Amino acid sequence: MPTQKNVELPDIGDFDAVDIIEVLVKVGDTVNENDSIITLETDKATMEIPAPFAGKVTALSVKVGDKVAKGDLILTLESESESAESLEETPESAQPVDQNSKSSLAQKNVELPDIGDFDAVDIIEVLVKVGDTVNENDSIITLETDKATMEIPAPFAGKVTALSVKVGDKVAKGDLILTLESESESAESLEETPESAQPVDQAKKDVASEVVTNIDEKNETFKEEISLNPDSNFHASPSIRKLARELGVSLSGIKGTGKKGRILDEDLKSHVKTLLENGTVVEEVEVIPLSRIKKLSGKHLSKCWSTIPHVTQFDEVNIEQLEKFRKHQKEKNIKLSPLVFIMKAVVQVLKRHPNFNASLDENAENLILKKYFNLGIAVDTPNGLLVPVIKDVGKKSLIELSEELAEVSLRAREGKLDSSEMKGAGFTISSLGGIGGTQFTPIINAPEVAILGVARTQIKPIWNGSTFEPTSMIPLALSYDHRVIDGAEGARFMAELNQVLSNIMEMLL
Repeated sequence: MPTQKNVELPDIGDFDAVDIIEVLVKVGDTVNENDSIITLETDKATMEIPAPFAGKVTALSVKVGDKVAKGDLILTLESESESAESLEETPESAQPVDQNSKSSLAQKNVELPDIGDFDAVDIIEVLVKVGDTVNENDSIITLETDKATMEIPAPFAGKVTALSVKVGDKVAKGDLILTLESESESAESLEETPESAQPVDQAKKDVASEVVTNIDEKNETFKEEISLNPDSNFHASPSIRKLARELGVSLSGIKGTGKKGRILDEDLKSHVKTLLENGTVVEEVEVIPLSRIKKLSGKHLSKCWSTIPHVTQFDEVNIEQLEKFRKHQKEKNIKLSPLVFIMKAVVQVLKRHPNFNASLDENAENLILKKYFNLGIAVDTPNGLLVPVIKDVGKKSLIELSEELAEVSLRAREGKLDSSEMKGAGFTISSLGGIGGTQFTPIINAPEVAILGVARTQIKPIWNGSTFEPTSMIPLALSYDHRVIDGAEGARFMAELNQVLSNIMEMLL
């Protein structure tokens, strides 16, 4: 007889309350063992929870938006377990589906293969879960280095019995990824008797019908309706579901071409393309994962912006004299960018305002004054913003700074900087002068307490006492931590920087 059985949330790791973002079944649905019933989302990943046994949904205890923890009731199933137990008690009346494969199952570990010269690589997506059946070369995890993302395939087919990694872990060559229950020995016995073997594609086609036929012929009381692509319960991985939500596309209208009607990446893309051609979707979109550098810098900048009380001081500096000097040097084949002059001027002013060349300790209770003058210089790269550090700026000439800055910026854009080259700054300069814009508000690079933003030089009419004359003016924006530096001190710093930059002779002293 059918019995009512509760399905509770199993142990999903160190999470107290997890959001339900999808309920994949409704009352009246019939689910098979391991069919997905709900989708959960943590701050790191999405995951589907499978049914622990087959049955008919008689009650739902959760809805989208609920938070659940281990042991919480999800739904109730009307299960045919008693009928199944009676079959176990009379094995002579049942025919094994595949006695040979049953006795030849083996647990095999899948380790990370050699992926090149990487010691530790981030896992950004786990594409399978315990209970999934994977084919050889099916993707199981996605990795991301500072240069590319890559999917790692299964080296052989089998059923996932254990996962040893999660999103956010770092892995290296030889690390255990998961364990598969493999039928390799059964496969070997088939190879030894090729005359009895069936073509692989045809064998896959007949698996479902063979199972149902065997059960029906031997026990009329144990029947189960199997649908490889039921309209009421579509199958898709968490990454596909997430992409569909971002695109605003319902998966219910998509016919999956994967195993058991699973919706694949190409199925979703084809569906969206059809919608676009029919005019259903107004604009096409593309979802691009953030690079590792942008993810890391994004978290850091968000923390800096939310925890530091920023004040930004704006000014414009007359650099007409500086520009004439640069032009004169260029005629002698000496190329100097305005940035190297700004670097020298900043160091000169920092010596008189040590609170700007400092950092706060971890408790934000002590100010650490730095006696050296190392400047972080923000560099735009294809993978995101990097801040290499130019050391001992005050001890180097304009020409030395220009050559070092060009060399470091090139290696930053090529992704060849060492992590040690981005540490030890006391003050940072972010220059957008080569790109454009009139002003911007730079975000302080904690634990530093100040940063200077430099925009594009403009020619403006400036009154000289008797007439207006065209003058090179450079916009500056000084952001500082108001816990350390007050407005008056910030204004004095900017005024002195203005004076040094506008008088080339004072800078060269």
